[in-house]
Amino acid sequence: ANCLWLGHSEVVTSFETSCPQFFFREIPPNEALEPQKPAWICQRYKNQYYFATLYDMKMRIPVYSAYIYQPGPGKRPKTWLVEPQLIGPTYPKTMEKEWTLLNHYNVSLEKLSRSQAILRDYKNLTGLNRGHLNPNGHHDDYSSRIATFTLTNIVPQDEKLNGGAWNNYEQQTMIRNTQGCQTTYVIVGAVPGNNFIAKGRVNKPSHLWSAACCMVDNNYIKAWAVIAENDKNQVQLLTLGELEDTLTELYGRGQVSLFDSDCPRE
Repeated sequence: ANCLWLGHSEVVTSFETSCPQFFFREIPPNEALEPQKPAWICQRYKNQYYFATLYDMKMRIPVYSAYIYQPGPGKRPKTWLVEPQLIGPTYPKTMEKEWTLLNHYNVSLEKLSRSQAILRDYKNLTGLNRGHLNPNGHHDDYSSRIATFTLTNIVPQDEKLNGGAWNNYEQQTMIRNTQGCQTTYVIVGAVPGNNFIAKGRVNKPSHLWSAACCMVDNNYIKAWAVIAENDKNQVQLLTLGELEDTLTELYGRGQVSLFDSDCPRE
């Protein structure tokens, strides 16, 4: 019964079969990024998938979020959502407000907090704030922006980095680099670190990274990548191959491959 349920819902058994459209050539990153307690989430809001997140239920942060870059102007949402299906298969298949789960589904905060980060974990932070992996500004309609406001897409990020060099990369470098691109596939990730917030509940990543692979036309594909230490306000621009090699060392679980082999590594 469990397998049947998994095919139709939001927490899934594999991205290849459930929401492959967010990955270049429908190939997600390889197993070298998989944590001890992984959850594959096809991020669903109001019955539509908007992006994919590999979530680390032990560290209570995303490993990565993958999406298609479609920036546009628009309001920044204010409501934070959580992932009911991380609690169990009987809960809604679409992201919900904490309040809705507590009041309409009789979920206790303690039960919700076992599987994921909750709003309280991000209260009263010093020098850190809620850093989106998939940023709301890379989407062109309000529903897709709201979908990025799930705590399963958030890490504790250095606030100077989040508002500074990382923001410059998201807003300015991405616009420059995607000139001429028809479709740009993006994967943004976080390397678990040695520090935690919320009394050890939520990991503070040591690094944030991002990689993009874009189709310029049928004959030309280009790629780029960045990495940032999560306590300095600077972003290092890399080739895709350099980022994969760096992540291979940082994660220590074998050679990392983020995109299909047609994406240039040089």
